[in-house]
Amino acid sequence: MVGQSPESRSAVLLEPFVHQVGGHMSMMKYDEHTVCKPLVSQELSFYESLPLAMRQFTPQYKGIVSVHLKKDSLGNPTLVASPSLQTESCGRLDNAIGDSSVTIWHKCKWAASTGSEHTLVKWSHTQLTKTFKDSCLGKMLLRTDLQYHTDSLLEDANRNQPERNSYNPWGLHCHRQHLNRMSSKHNENKLHQFLLLENVVSKYNYPCILDLKMGTRQHGDDASEEKKARHIKKCEQSTSASLGVRICGMQVYQADTGHFLCKDKYYGRKLSPEGFRQTLRQFLCNGNHLRTDLLEPIILRLKGLLSVIRKQSSYRFYSSSLLIIYDGQEHKENTAPVDNHLHFQKPNCTTSHGTHHARVDVRMIDFAHTTFKGSKCNHTTYDGPDHGYIFGLENLIKILQNISEGK
Repeated sequence: MVGQSPESRSAVLLEPFVHQVGGHMSMMKYDEHTVCKPLVSQELSFYESLPLAMRQFTPQYKGIVSVHLKKDSLGNPTLVASPSLQTESCGRLDNAIGDSSVTIWHKCKWAASTGSEHTLVKWSHTQLTKTFKDSCLGKMLLRTDLQYHTDSLLEDANRNQPERNSYNPWGLHCHRQHLNRMSSKHNENKLHQFLLLENVVSKYNYPCILDLKMGTRQHGDDASEEKKARHIKKCEQSTSASLGVRICGMQVYQADTGHFLCKDKYYGRKLSPEGFRQTLRQFLCNGNHLRTDLLEPIILRLKGLLSVIRKQSSYRFYSSSLLIIYDGQEHKENTAPVDNHLHFQKPNCTTSHGTHHARVDVRMIDFAHTTFKGSKCNHTTYDGPDHGYIFGLENLIKILQNISEGK
């Protein structure tokens, strides 16, 4: 590319985005502040014509990058981006690709969890190189533990290790499936286009994330009859029909243990309206107390989004998600010693009334099936706002207000 320094053209080894809590398409980490995902023309069309009022509620669109498969020194497939913008040093592809974080991920031993269709990942600390431990991804992974869908704590055989090493495997699960699909369909020379988007959780030390599938309808206009029927059934059998929203994934930091509690989309599909309300409350509970300091800022931001959505005529956000995000690290640190043998779930959390408004965020994501008047990928033109999405937002706000009032 003309006018760019060799440094700005350096290839970037894409890493799995470890804070992906929902969805099925692999989200990759490009650099500290940027993630990327396979380009879908309908989603690109949305970002390119994004209404000004919606920009504060969506990730910043940063452009398009070419990506290709590359085998590492062990023969494992990795993804490498040829960037068109300046990157930070973390995540760069260098000569030591054999010691890269992605290679480390591929060295992980996959173990099926007892009585579950889901797989869990863990590795021994002796397998981690010093380079990886010192990397951005390494520091993050070794900083905390996560608990997965089964509510059973993953840990090392040596319970006395100061740094235990289990984590939420959902992002790696998606990444592994995506690499397998790409490897089976394409050779290494084929270029794939990825969207570059803002990493909306990069500013949080311990990002607590709730991924909500919004609306009463999930299938796009271009869905086959089989896919349409499948999505309608999922909605009817979940809170999508009754509330216009269902949980698609979650991770919440537990201050009493130093771990994350995680739930996946399979858990969310089975919830009743009351189960949804309890899980929403659990998302705001840090193991010691209910984070009531978060309720007002989250509700205010949701009301702001609701106001914007009501004014967007012709938009239908089918199958899109809404992220609610906050930092699990409170401003006033809890200095009590961590007991790694405590259980995550604390149904009787006491209430903490903070004197400050914690930093929170609400962002819409995933627009591969979003349609609107004037879209190049438009199949059907609708009138008025997306009432299914509005129904979900109104119920979400109502439930949070009830939690705030102690109901």
